[in-house]
Amino acid sequence: MTAAPPDTAQATAPATEWRSLDPRTVAVHLSWLAAPLGSLGLTALATHGRLDTRAWITLGCIAAGFAVITTGGLLRWWRTRYRITADAFELRTGLFTRRLRAIPLHRVRNVDLTAHPVQRLLGLTVLRAGTTADGATGGSALTLEALTRPDAERLRAELLARAGSADTTGEPVLSTVDRRWLRYAPLTFWIFGGVFAVLGTVWRVLGDIGVEPWRIGVVRDAFREFGHSALWLTVPLALLGIAAVGSLGAVVLYAENWWKYRLERTDADTLRVRRGLLTTRSVSFERSRLRGAVLREPLLLRLGGGATVRAVAGGLGSREENCKRSQVLPPAPRAEALRVAAAVATPGPGDGAPALFDRPALRPHPAAARRRRTVRGMVWAVLPGTAALTVLGALLTPVLLYCALGYALLAVVLVLVLARDAHRSLGHGVTGRHLLIRSGTFSRDTVALARDAVLAWSFTDSPLTRRAGLTTVTAAVAAGQDGYRAPDMAAGDAVPFAAEAAPGILDEFLVGDPDGTADPLSPPGRRP
Repeated sequence: MTAAPPDTAQATAPATEWRSLDPRTVAVHLSWLAAPLGSLGLTALATHGRLDTRAWITLGCIAAGFAVITTGGLLRWWRTRYRITADAFELRTGLFTRRLRAIPLHRVRNVDLTAHPVQRLLGLTVLRAGTTADGATGGSALTLEALTRPDAERLRAELLARAGSADTTGEPVLSTVDRRWLRYAPLTFWIFGGVFAVLGTVWRVLGDIGVEPWRIGVVRDAFREFGHSALWLTVPLALLGIAAVGSLGAVVLYAENWWKYRLERTDADTLRVRRGLLTTRSVSFERSRLRGAVLREPLLLRLGGGATVRAVAGGLGSREENCKRSQVLPPAPRAEALRVAAAVATPGPGDGAPALFDRPALRPHPAAARRRRTVRGMVWAVLPGTAALTVLGALLTPVLLYCALGYALLAVVLVLVLARDAHRSLGHGVTGRHLLIRSGTFSRDTVALARDAVLAWSFTDSPLTRRAGLTTVTAAVAAGQDGYRAPDMAAGDAVPFAAEAAPGILDEFLVGDPDGTADPLSPPGRRP
């Protein structure tokens, strides 16, 4: 991002009219009042309309907040102006402290449009223009809240056209949503975690407004009946009910996030993802900023034959923003994910081939990596639970001793199966213009990175991995998660793999070791 004093900007740019935001943006800022007003309504309902002093104080605070937010929104709308000059996108804000921000048009790499339900109801959209310098802070992006939908579309087209990425419709569509994909929505661990998260939030909100949930008649009776029933029957039924509710919630969330999903090439240089039911999203990726793709297969989704795809791209902001904006395919059939991942990873139309991710020629990692995962599972999963149940059985009841034995047997089998799967998932290789890294069992990720995108290599080990002859290799890239790990690789394979994948980076460290067979972490004096 570049910034210049107002007089300098006016002197170097041709006279261009400043534009203002839509005045309805003030109403958007007031949408936060829905939560406190809803809490006040619940309080009135729980107390049968008898509001105490605390409730009246809350109502007064809401009224004061309404006045402050309205005034602030009006001032912000009044003092916010933007314009596009011959070579820059400028944003002027501030009342007492004036601020002018500008980004060169040639550095604009993506223009995203987002609208949550309140904005959609008012016909508004948030526009965010990202640049090549979007880093961990995302400070180089300019955001306009909020424009009308036609104005946002025109401004987006204008920015991309002047940046050299004109938006032309009618180009190939890479993928669209299929209603049959909804069957993949429940194949996530959040079918349980999401239910407990919602219950915890409701419990906390009720507590904040003075309602004690455990004293509500329905809740108290339910707990009493649950405790007096046969636990061997009620516990599985309760888990089944939670899974059913969680699955329904997962389907609803899937539909809200990916309704009208469409992945398309707007031109030869830009990919665009459009999706959303209540909150609409439009994210653009300039192909020159794409560094690869990640085929992600979480355990349950993998067992169901599905996968998701994320783009490895620069200019998507911080890690949190990157996680939200980089996904280019929802949970879908694996064949569709293979096709989309290959199309995203390759530089141009027609270059993608599912074989890039489907059974790639990966070099397996040594058996020591499997032993390492087995030992970690035993230490962190089997021993603590077994020890805790054994101690409680010795102190309280012998029944828990049998539980400890059953837990140990079940946990050992589970650890052995997962360790074997995790070891089989490990692999690395080089093919064409890409290097490939695969790892993980709860979420098996296959990463294809452009070889010319690798900026640096890091080699990491510990006393235990060094003794086992293992090294973790990390490829650093200026995109995505910044670095992608190939864990527990054979130490002798680390340097040759890095030297082949990105030639030239390690040359100065291989003096006296042209074959790259030495341990990369050993002191120089120990190398042959």
